[in-house]
Amino acid sequence: MKYAHLADLHLGSWRDEKMRELSTQAFLKAIEQCVSQQVDFILFSGDLFNTSLPSLDTLKIVTKTLKELQEKNIPLYAIAGSHDFSPSGKTMLDVLENAGLLVNVCKGYVNPETHQLHLKFTSDQKTEAKITGMLGKKGLLDKVYYQNLHLDDLEREEGYKIFLFHTTLSELKPKHLEKLESQPLSFLPKKFNYYAGGHIHHPTLVEQEGYGTLTYPGALFPNNFAELEQYGKGGYYLITVENNSQKIDWVPLEMIKHHKLVLNCTHKTPDTITTAIIDHFHYLDLIDTLVTIRLNGALESGRTADIDFKRIFEQLYAQKAYFVMKNTSGLEAEEFEEIKISSADSELVEEQLIREHLGQVKLFDLDTEFNLTKSLLSVLNTTKLEGETVADFQKRVEEGVNKVIGVN
Repeated sequence: MKYAHLADLHLGSWRDEKMRELSTQAFLKAIEQCVSQQVDFILFSGDLFNTSLPSLDTLKIVTKTLKELQEKNIPLYAIAGSHDFSPSGKTMLDVLENAGLLVNVCKGYVNPETHQLHLKFTSDQKTEAKITGMLGKKGLLDKVYYQNLHLDDLEREEGYKIFLFHTTLSELKPKHLEKLESQPLSFLPKKFNYYAGGHIHHPTLVEQEGYGTLTYPGALFPNNFAELEQYGKGGYYLITVENNSQKIDWVPLEMIKHHKLVLNCTHKTPDTITTAIIDHFHYLDLIDTLVTIRLNGALESGRTADIDFKRIFEQLYAQKAYFVMKNTSGLEAEEFEEIKISSADSELVEEQLIREHLGQVKLFDLDTEFNLTKSLLSVLNTTKLEGETVADFQKRVEEGVNKVIGVN
């Protein structure tokens, strides 16, 4: 038996068209590799899409690819991830399942007397592997499902068993995510051969006594600047089971060359930084290379805006770089001194911040823009009332906003 474990592609997460294309190509390449490896089936542990309503172009590509998998008799078993759900609780996975393009293995029922959740197994026809799993929800809202999960039947089931999950497990958290809210491994049923995780974008494999092999394959393609900088690529697991033993390989998906620059700008001027970046890349082969530039530290003088990024980007694209991204969130300028304001005077802080950013949108005079912004903040600074439904809360906020901006 051979199968693949994919997760966290987040199709549609990148705003730039070039990056969206790389993400899409990672999906197509992974599926192509799975087919060439002659896998019996594929697992996807949540967040195939970045939103519950993906674009039609994205949906067309996915449905076409899954149709080709179906024609090759390679089933795709999946669960919904935290990004797959709409506010109404619907997910595009339901549509794909109804079209016969995948199988959502999070199936079961709630016992009306005990209120416990009983999950059912989906049996793969070819290999007889037994697969089940739990959906993922944002903000660990899936925790209540695990707390009410009936474990006994799942643990007693015989055969080769796979459990899909999309949540943060405390025992599997990487060090750089140690402060992330999580739940214990003990929430999962024991005695499964393979636990196919999603949600954590860091490749992780742990062997735990009483459980088995627990994994996160990481994102199939990096989802943001920080992930590109840290990993440069995504990947998935390929599992081969033979003679009661399983071999697990992490398969990297290097879609494009990546070059990163992290520059400490402390005691440097904007002109010095511009020159240093240009000199760093000048003799490098950047053809079809993804470039990330992170600047941190405190400038000796000037502002971040004084760094000649236009000149830098022009040079890098002249060297045929595929795409260039910068991050200056860690860069400070001496001109911006800390404003000492009493913590009790929050309204004054709010007004100063609003006035600092006035005039960027040329639709109103400054006084009108200031008053409109203050009014909108007042309307939006609300929480759901006790007993108020989500729909009524959203309607109340929308009505308040419409009243402020004069829309009927």
